[in-house]
Amino acid sequence: MNIYISNLSYGVSDTDLKDLFAEYGDISSAKVITDRETGRSRGFGFVEMPNDEQAQKAIDELNQATYDGKVINVNVAKPRDDRPRSSGGGNRNGGGYSSKRY
Repeated sequence: MNIYISNLSYGVSDTDLKDLFAEYGDISSAKVITDRETGRSRGFGFVEMPNDEQAQKAIDELNQATYDGKVINVNVAKPRDDRPRSSGGGNRNGGGYSSKRY
């Protein structure tokens, strides 16, 4: 089961996340998501646990728990296809033209 953890303190590492969930069972992977440009944590991560029963127990017990000074949210991760897609993209200044007058 893939688990999504949000509202993580920016100081939490992959190892911290793995250690937090390890008391509930085996961990396949633990990853804090970082910004591509700065390398800084984005405040969320994922933990994968092969045993669904252990994973559900971790979710039940860690959701809304305080970890590293912040109340974390722990849920089953939804596949990318299930998440609403943002509309838009492109240029923010309307139609791709500069708002600057020449």
